[in-house]
Amino acid sequence: PGQVCVNVAEHWKRLLLALSVMVRYAQTAAAPAPEPRIKKFQIYRWDPDSAGDKPRMQTYEIDLNTCGPMVLDALIKIKNEMDPTLTFRRSCREGICGSCAMNINGGNTLACLNKIDTNTSKPTKIYPLPHMYVVKDLVPDMSNFYAQYKSIEPYLKKKDGTQEGKEQYFQSVEDRQKLDGLYECILCACCSTSCPSYWWNGDKYLGPAVLMQAYRWMIDSRDEFTEERLSKLQDPFSLYRCHTIMNCTKTCPKGLNPGKAIAEIKKMMATYKEKKAAAT
Repeated sequence: PGQVCVNVAEHWKRLLLALSVMVRYAQTAAAPAPEPRIKKFQIYRWDPDSAGDKPRMQTYEIDLNTCGPMVLDALIKIKNEMDPTLTFRRSCREGICGSCAMNINGGNTLACLNKIDTNTSKPTKIYPLPHMYVVKDLVPDMSNFYAQYKSIEPYLKKKDGTQEGKEQYFQSVEDRQKLDGLYECILCACCSTSCPSYWWNGDKYLGPAVLMQAYRWMIDSRDEFTEERLSKLQDPFSLYRCHTIMNCTKTCPKGLNPGKAIAEIKKMMATYKEKKAAAT
């Protein structure tokens, strides 16, 4: 009798499992397929290394039902499933590395943080960062930008190098808080390439991103080269091409304020020049 009970229980268990599978299948089969949401993406294409190739806009159509929510998701989908020749930079997908900076619908931003406009009647237009040489498609040449960043010596400098590595350089909580809103810059170049002054004088004007990083080291309580850093910016172009247009602050994907940092450098520069004039 015990064996019979076990067999009956097993039978009912299998029957209930089969019924639940049938119900789930019926529910899935009955669910209507979602209406396709076709979105057009118009993307800048150009390969300077291909003879005769000219800049053009190429249109791709994507069903938003099968794509992630961000513009970078759409670009990856296009490259993986439609056109492997499409070229762009990307890495972290979290707004940390700055690799996927580009111009989307007229504004500089990060593709990984920019949500796709779900209005399917309007195409999304994507260009490389403006007023920079193009390596290919959406990839700008960042060589000049990085060279300018290197020129400000973005690292801690001490007068007495003999103690380097022997003890910690302590900093008060208050002094550390002065760096908030500066150190978070990811050097994506969205701000600098949105600045008209940088468009016209990018070879001489350092631009918002680099100047904000220069200011970050000028006000670091552990750094001892503030005056030397200021002296490098005395020429008419490095700093003073900033005309407070504030495009840089409006477009920063991290919500930082390069315009304010530049204004602070100008105030420091005025004091520095007064000291220098008094000394002579």
